[in-house]
Order: sequence, then structure tokens, then C-alpha cells
Amino acid sequence: MLSGVQHFAFCRRQWALIHIEQQWEENSRTVDGNIMHERVHDADFHEKRGELVITRAMAVSSARLGISGECDAVELRKSDNGIELFGLDGKYTVTPVEYKRGEPKEDDCDTVQLTAQAMCLEDMLCCDIPFGYLYYGEIRRRVKVVFDAELRKRTEDIINEMHDLYKKQYTPKVKRRKCCNACSLKNICLPVICGNKKASDYVEKMLDTEGDQ
Repeated sequence: MLSGVQHFAFCRRQWALIHIEQQWEENSRTVDGNIMHERVHDADFHEKRGELVITRAMAVSSARLGISGECDAVELRKSDNGIELFGLDGKYTVTPVEYKRGEPKEDDCDTVQLTAQAMCLEDMLCCDIPFGYLYYGEIRRRVKVVFDAELRKRTEDIINEMHDLYKKQYTPKVKRRKCCNACSLKNICLPVICGNKKASDYVEKMLDTEGDQ
């Protein structure tokens, strides 16, 4: 799933727990995010503002990348440099917009998700999409994301690794990080326990303890 790109970039173990093991838990952050997306994801809602058409919950996919999902919103702006679209007069440029409840992150998990959406749209509509936007509810403004060659390669590398782990049905281990505290799956993941400790080390320790008695 396209949403898995964001999960994978944030934490490979989180992605595997959700998309391979089908596990999930809610916290205040995920609930707030769901409420925001419920407001945005109305597939029957189409808004027109002059030469701008906004469509929501657009289903997208790419056979080349092997992913599918939905875009929160896609803005279609009338332009001579755009493409022809069914049901619309003239030509339009295509710009994906992804909505997030929080604020801009230090990592690139949001940007690669948006890039994956753009790449799906490009494959579907046979067009070039140079940029998109991330809207953050906490700061109430957009952040522009330019889809350069480096970001596109990073996104494709993530998707290829996702496919590889999914075929193996493998859930990676992780090292505990500060962001683990905010993860809704921390009680399932148990990052403290799943560190580098091995069962063999535990057995050896217990045998040594018994030998000292």
C-alpha cells in the first residue's frame, strides 16, 4: 500500500507490524490524524475555484512500482503547459497535496510518501509532476516538496526494499529511538526487548550463574 511508504521510511519494524503482521493500536496522534483525513477523504467532493479544480481521495496506482492507494487531494490547475483530462475542458497541471496532523518532521517519511503519490499520478496520467505540497495541521500551512532525482531514487529504493521484505514476510528488529515513545505500536513492538539481546546470551548467563553456586 502507498501509505506503507511513510511507515517504512519512519520505521521498518512499524511498517512490518502493520502491513505484514496486520497489527494496529490507536493513540491520540493517530486518532487526530484519522479525524483530519475523514474530513479530507470525501471522494464525492470536487471543488472548483476559477481555473483550479480540487479532487479528493483520488485512487492512484503504479504497475511499474507495484503500489496503490489514495491521494488526500489533487489540485488540477488550468495551464497551456498541462495535459488533457477526461471531463475537463482545456489542459491542466497536476499537483498532489498530502495532509498531516502535526508539524514538519526532521526525517523524510512524509516527503517520500508524497513523492510516491506523484510517481503514481505520473504513470497513470503520462505527465511530469515537478512538485507537491504537505499541509501540516499544527502550523496550518503548506510546505512545498520538489520531486528531484535524489528524492525519486530514495523513494524507489524504499519501495523495492518493501517488496523484498514483504515477499520474505520478515519483520526487522530495531534499536530504540526517541521517536519510539510517540509510536502507537510501542506496546506491540516492545523496542526495549527486541534490541540486540539474544536468547543464547541469556542461556549462557544463566548457566554461568548456576556454575557459581
